[in-house]
Order: sequence, then structure tokens, then C-alpha cells
Amino acid sequence: MSDNAPGADAGLTYAAAGVDTEAGDAAVELMKSAVAATHGSAVVGGFGSFAGLFDASALAGMTHPLLATSTDGVGTKVDLARRLDKHDTIGQDLVGMVIDDIVVIGARPLFMTDYIACGKVVPERIAAIVSGIANACKACDTALIGGETAEHPGLLGEDEYDVAGAVTGVVERDAMLGPDRVRTGDVVVGLAASGLHSNGYSLVRSTLEHADVGLEDHHEDFGRTVGEELLEPTRLYAPICLPMLEQTDGIRAMSHITGGGLGANLARVLPAGLRARVIRSSWLVPPVFSAVQAWGGVPVADLENTLNLGIGMALVVDPDSVDDVQRLASEHDCDSFVIGEIGDDNDPIEGTHISGTKGVAGGSVELIDDYRLA
Repeated sequence: MSDNAPGADAGLTYAAAGVDTEAGDAAVELMKSAVAATHGSAVVGGFGSFAGLFDASALAGMTHPLLATSTDGVGTKVDLARRLDKHDTIGQDLVGMVIDDIVVIGARPLFMTDYIACGKVVPERIAAIVSGIANACKACDTALIGGETAEHPGLLGEDEYDVAGAVTGVVERDAMLGPDRVRTGDVVVGLAASGLHSNGYSLVRSTLEHADVGLEDHHEDFGRTVGEELLEPTRLYAPICLPMLEQTDGIRAMSHITGGGLGANLARVLPAGLRARVIRSSWLVPPVFSAVQAWGGVPVADLENTLNLGIGMALVVDPDSVDDVQRLASEHDCDSFVIGEIGDDNDPIEGTHISGTKGVAGGSVELIDDYRLA
């Protein structure tokens, strides 16, 4: 009898190699209801198909629809979730990273998929991650229509995992936001971040180690433990900014403040020849950023080029619409600040000048004054 034939002496199995398909099935059962809760009438085929299907017939009523897509991950913030054994918020971080990257052009998210790679499938942990993704998708009126969990024994430790995702959305060509709409005299409005969001955690984790700070340590300025503060999920701006676009036509451009900080990301949405003059003292930087600076003796310039420093989304707005934008932000329990104005790029430079970032040869940002650190 062939060694590979049924009934031959048992040899190596998939389970023995470290992949537990039964655990994967158990994780799917645990997450199923949370995922299904994101499905509206446009989702075809329900849960468990090889491919997610979304009914695009509604787009036929649009004049010139443009599909928008973005993909991203959460980065090393997942290490803190692992160390604290708390996995139900990291999914919101993922959704914020991918969905708000298409919201900035005015796109409405339609559906999302996710991918989790792990060393060992622990059903409850995978379900917690996916439930966090699903809950955030629901808050953004986005269907979670597909995903994959891959077990990688030998490449990742049993408690290690990484998570990534992609979103697809749509925007009318004539409604698309961007540099071509920005004018001299426009105002920059900053929307408050909920904390560090999901960028710069390699720096943050290094400062913790440098200062021997424990995740369970209570921090008086935070009013909670260090770990609780650092795991605060990324604010979702889609539920704030998309209604703004429906209720006011004064928003010219938006910038999601992620890796690279405010200056580098704002410069991406400005046209060549114009400069945003941002006043650093126009908002109070939350205490978590001061803590990171203190733990590692991090130079302010490095903080500025790495972290959001309290501004998670920047809107370039017609001056006549600033009051409406700030009122609408307040109605969604989001603080906002007038942080700058658009001027000519030939004006004399007084502060830190940033241009040509992220491969975009557009406008520039000048940061002046000093930050007010809490």
C-alpha cells in the first residue's frame, strides 16, 4: 500500500505542522453575527462565500462615478494589544486607517475586506479582532464582505498576529475633493484626534522601553493606565466628515493625518504655488504626546514628523463655511480648531517649511510658533 494511501500509517498532518483548521472554523462561527450586522441589501450571497459580492447597480444612477480604494494595516500597535491581551479595539484602528484615506477625497465607503495573519488561531482572539472591525464598519455604514485568517506557525509566535484591510468606495467625479479646489484665503480647520491613533508606535514602544514604563502603570495625566491610553482606538472621521460634505459645499480638501505628521500630510492636498501657514499654538496638544516626549527625550521635530500631535484630520475650508464645519464637528462630539490659512508659496518663510512629501510635488506647509503641550 502506498504511504500516501488511505489507511497507511499516520505521518505528519496539517495539525501537527501547526495549523488547526477546526480552530479556524470556530473563529468563523464566533465572528459571523458581527460581520453579518454590517450587511445591507447591497451585499449579495451573505457570509462564507469564496468572494464577497456587492450590488453596484446603485452606481448606475450616478453621473460619473469614480471608484476609490485604499489598503493599510495597524502597524506595531498590535504588539501592545497582544501584551495586554485586549483585542477588541484594534479593528477600529484598521477601519480608521483605510476608510478615512478615501473619505479625504469625498468618497463614500461601500465595502471592506480584512486579512489576519497569526502564529496560532485562538478563536476568541480572532473573533474579538474581527468584531472590532465589523463594529467600526457599521459605524461608517460600510459592509464587511470578506476576509481571511491565515495561520503561520514557525513564522509568527503563537501569540503574534498582524492585521490589514482594504476598502472600496465611490465618489462623483465633479464632487471629488483635492488640490484643484484650494484657494488663497481658505482656512485650515483641524479635527481633534482621539490619541496617538495608529502611527508612530515603533517610536512609542521604544520610549516605553527607554524609560522602563509598564503598560499597567497608572498615569495621573491620563487618568488611567499607560496601556489603556496607548490602546485608545483611532477616531473614525467618516461619520463626521461625510455628513459635512452633504450639509455644506465649502470644504475644498481634506487630509488624514497619519504617518509623517500634520505638515507632510497636509502638503499632499495643496496645489503647487500655495502654502498652508499653520499656527502650532492654535490647539492644545494632549498629554499622551508630552508623555512620549518625556519617556524618550524625543526632539519636538521628531514628534512633529512622526505623530499627529492631536490633529487627526485637517480640512481646507472656504472662509464662509468655517462656522458651519465647526458646528457640525461639535454635533458629532469632535473638537475642532482653526489652525491655519492658505497663502502664496512665495511669501517669506518664518517657520518650519515642508514640501515635496509622500512623492507629491504640490504645495507646502509652514509651521510657526510653539506647541502648547498639556
